[in-house]
Amino acid sequence: MSDMRHKQQKDENFPVASFLLGKENRKIVTAYYNFARYGDDIADNPDLSEAEKTKRLEQLEQALYGKAGRETEAHQIAEPLRKAFIAENLSFSLASDLLTAFRQDAACFHYETWGQLMAYCQHSAAPVGRFLLALHNENPSTYLPANALCAALQIVNHVQDLKYDAKTLKRVYIPDELFRRFDVSPSALTRAKSSKALKLLVKEIMFRVRGLMEDAAILPSIVRNLRLRLEICVIFSLTNIMVKKILKGDVLTDTIRLNKRDWFCATIGGICRGLLTRHKTLTNKGL
Repeated sequence: MSDMRHKQQKDENFPVASFLLGKENRKIVTAYYNFARYGDDIADNPDLSEAEKTKRLEQLEQALYGKAGRETEAHQIAEPLRKAFIAENLSFSLASDLLTAFRQDAACFHYETWGQLMAYCQHSAAPVGRFLLALHNENPSTYLPANALCAALQIVNHVQDLKYDAKTLKRVYIPDELFRRFDVSPSALTRAKSSKALKLLVKEIMFRVRGLMEDAAILPSIVRNLRLRLEICVIFSLTNIMVKKILKGDVLTDTIRLNKRDWFCATIGGICRGLLTRHKTLTNKGL
């Protein structure tokens, strides 16, 4: 049996449809998560060929637009989201953009530069942030810092799963330019423990992640909805905790995950930060 993992909501590094969001939004957020998780599981299934993955992802996109057979699993996953998007007048691209990233994953896309990885994050992570902001009718000026926060969280997820992705999925998210800079071979990701050079490479990636979080730092203060602001602040706290864990441990030997204490501290700290954050009024042109 292949080493295949199916993540559930409790396994994520961010709150999914948490108590911080209003009850009226939890159903659509859960439908969005189920859609994204289903597509991600297709792309991450080591037992499927690239052609089969691509076929199933195409079926999922067809289902999102109401063009798949009602008897298909893709329809059962996508239909609740399709109906919710229509009811909320949300763009289907907020979900279909994710499928672009999943297709790249299925093809084990090769990243040469950091810019290419950031472009991938624009499809794999940024739509999630834009979805939540659009759902809460936030100003489009919030999208740019949200993109940075989502990219930071995405890269943290990649780094904590470096070994599994490289060994089982034959997928590497570290750009070649960084491998060359630190004189590290991609094959080093499948070894028993990290070399000094690989640890320095990971440290550089975390430095860039912190830069993304600095770019996103204004986000809580420009989000109008209090519940969403609290959620965002918790995500900031969780991401900071993960960065510290990655820097302290070894991504090849340690299981780097959030524990209950991490979640508790991040939730309390994030809520306090959100409550203390003064809202800055935005116009369509920004601050």
